[in-house]
Amino acid sequence: MADTPTFTKVVLYTADDGRARFREEPIALTEGKPQARLSALMPSGGCQLRMSPVGFRSEFHVTETPQWVFILGGQMEIFLQDGSSRLFKPGEHFFSADVLPKGATFDARLHGHWSRQVGDQPLVTLFVRG
Repeated sequence: MADTPTFTKVVLYTADDGRARFREEPIALTEGKPQARLSALMPSGGCQLRMSPVGFRSEFHVTETPQWVFILGGQMEIFLQDGSSRLFKPGEHFFSADVLPKGATFDARLHGHWSRQVGDQPLVTLFVRG
């Protein structure tokens, strides 16, 4: 249906060249009522909360288990190998699925992403396993 509302799923994934990239995918909101549209129920494997202090910065890494990342407080910036980055603020999200390609050995010059806390507030995130 052309008039079906959608939710935009931001996906961090591994492209065919082994590098992390971002893409956006629509999720149809086909359930619920007109006042509160819902997606179909999605399975999950548990959730975790994380707080990263001001100044947090990771090294390049890949996602071990695909998961939703919801920003609850502070800001998180994700950097890719090509030098691009994307900033996520409270209420924003992404689906982290940039896993190591099958048979590959991790190479920090090729694979994954790194992240950092931005601003003067700690970064608070909710991870929901996909």
